[in-house]
Amino acid sequence: MTYEQWLSAYGLSGERAARFQTLSGEPVAALYTERDLPGSDPAHPTIGLPGLYPFTRGVYPSMYRGRLWTMRQFAGFGTARETNERFRYLLTHGQTGLSTAFDMPSLMGHDSDHPRSEGEVGREGVAIDSVLDMEALFEGIPLDRVTVSMTINAPAAIMLAFYVVAAERQGVSPERLGGTIQTDILKEYIAQKEWCFPVDPAMRLVGDMIEFCSRRMPRWHPVSISGYHIREAGATAAQELAFTLKDGLTYVEQAVARGLAVDDFAPRLSFFFNAQIDFFEEIGKYRAARRIWARELRDTFGARRPESWRMRFHTQTAGVSLTAQQPLNNIVRTAIEALAGVLGGTQSLHTNSYDEALALPTEQAARIALRTQQIIAEETGVTNTIDPLGGSYFVEALTDRLEECAYEYFAKIDALGGMVEAVKQGFPQREIADAAFQLQTAIDSGDRTVVGVNAYTEGDEEPTPILRIDPELERRQIQSVRSVRADRDQAAVQACLQRIAQAATGTGNLMEPLIDAARAHATEGEIVQALQRVWGDYRESPVF
Repeated sequence: MTYEQWLSAYGLSGERAARFQTLSGEPVAALYTERDLPGSDPAHPTIGLPGLYPFTRGVYPSMYRGRLWTMRQFAGFGTARETNERFRYLLTHGQTGLSTAFDMPSLMGHDSDHPRSEGEVGREGVAIDSVLDMEALFEGIPLDRVTVSMTINAPAAIMLAFYVVAAERQGVSPERLGGTIQTDILKEYIAQKEWCFPVDPAMRLVGDMIEFCSRRMPRWHPVSISGYHIREAGATAAQELAFTLKDGLTYVEQAVARGLAVDDFAPRLSFFFNAQIDFFEEIGKYRAARRIWARELRDTFGARRPESWRMRFHTQTAGVSLTAQQPLNNIVRTAIEALAGVLGGTQSLHTNSYDEALALPTEQAARIALRTQQIIAEETGVTNTIDPLGGSYFVEALTDRLEECAYEYFAKIDALGGMVEAVKQGFPQREIADAAFQLQTAIDSGDRTVVGVNAYTEGDEEPTPILRIDPELERRQIQSVRSVRADRDQAAVQACLQRIAQAATGTGNLMEPLIDAARAHATEGEIVQALQRVWGDYRESPVF
């Protein structure tokens, strides 16, 4: 029986392009065979072997048979003292890396006593105003033995300076520090909307960090190119893939234009992807991302080291998929999304807590989220073999289609003059807004089912206990930052701020002046304001 006869005999004709779709709207066929791949298995030329170009099947030869992914739970609330306690709690319960969430004022470059900070200090992350807060955040945690991730972008260079000085005061040199700081400023203009400066000087600051880390911090990743927030803003899987990779390639272009050799910095670029609920599409997305990055770094930028071609990435389960209704259902959603990240070959993973649609996670919810990863690692058997879904007709076809979609977007962005110009013109912002509107319309109409929200809503629910931030913490943090200003050498601080402003008007690297300012106990807000006096602020053009 031929394939066409099989479709007809079982009433499946026409199913290839109708009825079933991925979350992004791509049609899902009733059956996938070698017809859906460019070549016949096992000679399909783009699959390859794990650990070898183009890394479709994973960036390391042994993958999880050799070493599990890093279990890196996101944490931060209140003052540095409270978050330090949560960090210690997570480390004692089996977490293997720290991931820092900052509060909104810190993300926006404001000190805790700034008028715009009122009511937000310590609410959705930890408040960090000066190097003294950074020291308290990691007190008793050996920074030469624990890798640290910091999710902050516009003022990332300032936070890195605080971290370098805090480590220095522990006796740990920059060369011994391992971890990642996000720094993905293009993503901010596209999706998350937390910025301090106009696009061009903000891009210069990213370049300064890459240059500094390539020379002084060989174990540090100065940029984590983030699709996570792009997806949270409403992007499809294809848009997350395309815009994230194009952001990353733009940072590479900028660094090369500065005169840096691509092989000197590319191995320390990392990525951060979302794990949404459409299980197989997410796996295809990760596989396509590795393949595209390897090809572009090797063929477009001339990288010669396999380490430069190798895309390593962190994954976080989808916050936007969490529901305030029937929140215990979120445990299931998180487990499925985490499994997609693992089967997609992630290097580190954060699992969201079931109560995060309501508030910051309680300790119980955070522990369940961590246990979810541990159950996947220790009980399911999915780590026993490498890329267990490789060769699946469905997964390989999705991988190929997502790759095609990414290159279609690349062509549109290049026609606009590159990613920086596309962002200034609002192109990715419009694409994401349209996708978000279409998805929400489908949910509102019932065409897209969300269990407990627009279907299966029956039944009484008990209130979910939530973590509430004591308002006293904000008052305490405001008092702390004012004490820092009162107790320091004011002349030294002003000299450092003046040096930062002078460096901002020129072309020199800003990292050393920022580190000097951190040592002098200048605050984040003071440093941001010194730069804004030179560079100005940024206002977004509305996108409808």
